[in-house]
Amino acid sequence: MLDDFLWVEKYRPNKLDDVILPAETKKIFQQFVDQGNIPNLLLTGSAGVGKTTVAKAMLDELQADYIVVNGSLSGNIDTLRTDIMNFATTVSFSEGRKYVILDEADYLNPQSTQPALRNFMEEYSKNCGFILTCNFKNRIINPLHSRCSVIDFTFAKKDAPVLAGAFFKRICDILDIEQVPYEKPVVAEIVNKHYPDWRRAINELQKYSATGKIDTGILANSTEESFATLISLLKEKNFTGMRKWVGVNVDSDPTSIMRKLYDKSSDKMQPNSIPQLVLHIADYQYKSAFVGDQEVNLVAFLTQVMADCEFK
Repeated sequence: MLDDFLWVEKYRPNKLDDVILPAETKKIFQQFVDQGNIPNLLLTGSAGVGKTTVAKAMLDELQADYIVVNGSLSGNIDTLRTDIMNFATTVSFSEGRKYVILDEADYLNPQSTQPALRNFMEEYSKNCGFILTCNFKNRIINPLHSRCSVIDFTFAKKDAPVLAGAFFKRICDILDIEQVPYEKPVVAEIVNKHYPDWRRAINELQKYSATGKIDTGILANSTEESFATLISLLKEKNFTGMRKWVGVNVDSDPTSIMRKLYDKSSDKMQPNSIPQLVLHIADYQYKSAFVGDQEVNLVAFLTQVMADCEFK
C-alpha cells in the first residue's frame, strides 16, 4: 500500500502527544480533546508543519468518524456537496459529531466554492464539524474565518532549537527502523535546511535513502560552490547556463533557493537592486504554491532577477 511505502504516512503521528509543535499551540489542541469536542477550525501555516496531522490525531484520539477532502483535487462545488452530504447524512459508527477535514481549502474558488462551503457548514452543523487547513489564510473568505477558530502554525525563533531537536530524534528513529545507515551531521543539515517543513525533510531523506545511505554525498548540489556558480551566471546574464543550473538544482526546493539569494543579496548585489529582488522573491514564492511546473517558475524568477538586478 502507498501509506506503507511513504514514510510521511507510515510514520505520521496518531496521537497529539507525538506531534512536534510549540508547547502553547499543542496545549490548545489538547484542551479540545480533553473536552471531547472540537469546534470548527481553520488551521493555517506553511506547508509540511503538521496541520493535517494535528487534525487527524485529535479525531483519532476521540475515535470520531471523519473524512478527508482535498480542496485542490475536489474543488468542484458539486463534488464537494456530494462528498459532504453523503458523509453527513449516513449513520455514524461512533458517538459524538462527525468531522470533515478539508485540506488545502485555500485552493477553493473564493467566488463560488468557498461561499457554498459556508452554507454546508451551517446546514450540517448539528452532526458535522469542519476542520479546514490552508497555507494562505488571506485566500479564505471572511465568512469562513468567522465560522472557525483560526489557529496559526507559526514557530517563533526561540522554539526552533527544541522543535528541530525533537524532529532530528524522530528522523533518526525512522532511519534506524528502516535500517538505513546515516551520518548524524548530514541528517541535522537536512532538518535545518527544511525546518519547519517536516514533510519535506522526511521526503528528502526517503529519496536519498534509495542510494543505500545518508552521507555527505547527498549534499553536493546544495554547496556554496554550486550557489556561487548561479551568482556568476546571473551576473553574466547567461540565460542558457542559468537554465541548465536550474535543471540540476530545482529539486533542492525553489523557495529555499530564493531565500538563499535574499540572504546573500547584501554581499552579492548592488544596494539599489535589493528592493527589486525582494519584490520578485515575494511574488514568485507566492506563485510557487500554485504553479504546475516549479522549474519554469524558478527560471522565470531568475530571469527577472537577471534583467532587473545588478551584481557586484
